[in-house]
Parts: sequence; structure tokens; C-alpha cells
Amino acid sequence: MREKLVEAIYQSIVKENLVLYKHTYESTKVNSSTDEHWKSAITLFDNLNPVDKEVMLRIVEQTMIDTISNVLGLIDGSSTLEGEVLDFKVLLNEGAEGGLQDIFLELIENQNE
Repeated sequence: MREKLVEAIYQSIVKENLVLYKHTYESTKVNSSTDEHWKSAITLFDNLNPVDKEVMLRIVEQTMIDTISNVLGLIDGSSTLEGEVLDFKVLLNEGAEGGLQDIFLELIENQNE
């Protein structure tokens, strides 16, 4: 169950969103109604050579992976928030204690082989 959850998170958040980001960067035309953040990001992307565009997309992917890993560590209890502001528990059919972050990082490692 936990492995399926982690795989679904990876596919939905990392892989599907990476496709959306790439499409957005490659197809959005900057105009006066474009959000300032996106104007800057798309202009930067447009000015990169093809190799650097791939590097930028890998940075976006790695940022998503690192963020998910951190959140899963909070959920499974292997990481804590600085100052431990709030004690919380996420309930899954078979529990979230320990392992979600490890399963996710193992999945990423296997994807990169």
C-alpha cells in the first residue's frame, strides 16, 4: 500500500507536473497579461540553449523530489519541523509510521539507474 502511494505521488507530482512545466515553458508567449513571475521564468528559459533548458528542467524536477521527500519525512515521522510547532498524524489504511520517505528515495534512486 505505501509503495503504491509513493509511486502515485511520484507519477502525479513529479512526472506529470514536469511535462506541464516543460509545455508551459516551451509554449507560453509572454504578453502584457502574463504574470510577472512567469514572464521572468519564461524569458530566462527562452534565452537558454537546448542543453541548459534540460538542466533547468532537471533543477525543477530535483526541487520537486526534494520537497516531496521532506514532506513524506514529516508525515512518516522520520523528520521533524524545527521548533515542533504542531504534533500531527496522518492515517493511512496501513499507517504512515516510518518508511514513506525511504520508499520514495529508493524509488527515485531506482529511476536514476
